[in-house]
Amino acid sequence: MIDKLLNALDHLPDYLWNLMLIAGAILVGLIIKWLLAITIKFLYAKKGEYSLTRSIIKHLGKPVNYFLPLLALNLAEPLIRIKPKYFPAYDKFVDISLIIAFAAILVSITNVVQDYIYHVYDSSAENNLRARKIRTQLQFVRRLVITTIIILTVCAVLLNFDHLRKIGATLLTGVGVGGIIIGFAAQKSLGNFLAGFQIAFTQPIRIDDVLVLEGEWGRVEEISLTYVVVNIWDQRRLIVPINYFIEKPFQNWTRSTSELLGTVFLYMDYTIPLEPLRAEFYRLLDGAPLWDKRVRVLQITNASEKTMEIRFLMSAHNSSQAFDLRCYIRENLIVYIQQNYPGSLPQNRVTLDNPFTGQVPAVVTERS
Repeated sequence: MIDKLLNALDHLPDYLWNLMLIAGAILVGLIIKWLLAITIKFLYAKKGEYSLTRSIIKHLGKPVNYFLPLLALNLAEPLIRIKPKYFPAYDKFVDISLIIAFAAILVSITNVVQDYIYHVYDSSAENNLRARKIRTQLQFVRRLVITTIIILTVCAVLLNFDHLRKIGATLLTGVGVGGIIIGFAAQKSLGNFLAGFQIAFTQPIRIDDVLVLEGEWGRVEEISLTYVVVNIWDQRRLIVPINYFIEKPFQNWTRSTSELLGTVFLYMDYTIPLEPLRAEFYRLLDGAPLWDKRVRVLQITNASEKTMEIRFLMSAHNSSQAFDLRCYIRENLIVYIQQNYPGSLPQNRVTLDNPFTGQVPAVVTERS
C-alpha cells in the first residue's frame, strides 16, 4: 500500500507536487504555531488587566503566522521539483521572505517588551517619577532599535543580489567624502538626532512632564527622535524641535517631583483683620481633598500706599490639583470677604480740609 502511494507521488506532475509541498509546509507551520499558542496559554495565562501571554499572542501572532510556514518551506527545499535554472530565484525568494518575517518578529518583540515595562512602571500612579523616566528612555530606545532592525533587514535583503554587492563595494570608496557632504547638508537634522540621545538619558524632560514653554502650559505627550509633542491645556498640540530643550530655557514643574506649591494673591485694604482670614483659609484647606497637607501659609508679601498684598501659599500632589486648589481657595476667600468684611475691599481715600470754617477734616472714601 505504501509502495503504491510512493509510486503515485513519484509520478505526480511537478506543479501538483510543488503545490502539495507548499500547502503541506504552510499547514505544518500553522499547526506548530497553534500548538505553541495553546502551550503558552496553558502554562503562563494570568487573570487581570495585563497578561504577558496576551501581549505575546497579540504582537507575535501575525509575524509567526508567516515565519513558521516559510521556515518549513525552506526546510523542504530539497524536495521541491523546479528546473535548475529557476531554483536560485526560488531559493532567493524564500530567503528574502524569511529575513523580512524574522525582522517583523523582532519588531513585535519590542512591542511585547514595551507592554511589560509599561505594566511594571505604571505612569498613572500618584508618584510616577521613576515610571516616566523609564518610559521616556524606552520610547527613544525602542524607536532606535526598530530603525536599526529595518536598516539591517534592508541590507540583508540587498546582499542577496550579487550585482548590488558590487555596487556597494564600489560605493564604499566614496563613503568618507559622502559622509562629510551629508553632515554639512543635514547639520540641523543630525543635531536634533544627537539631542534626542542626550534628552533620552540626561532627561531634562520626560513623558508626562508638565512644562511651561513659549508662554504655554502643557504636558509632554510624545518624544520622537527629532521633535517633542506637548499637549497644551486647551488640547492644542505644540510641536517643538528636540534641540529646543538643549539650547533654550524652559520651566519643568515635575523635574524631580510632581508635588507643587500654589499661590493665591489678594489685594486688600489695611482694615482687613488677618487672624479671621487666616482661620478661614485653614478651614477651607482642611475640607479640600486637593490639599496634600504639607504647606499652608498666609503672609503679607507687599504693601503699597493703597493696598496690602496677601499671599496664600498651599501645596498639592501635582500641577493639575494645585491649579484647581488655587481656584477653589480664591473663589471661597472672595465670597468670605464679601459677606463678612465688605468694607475692607480696596478703596481710595481723599481728605478735605477747610481752614476757613475750622471744621473737622472730612474723609471721602471711594472704591478702587
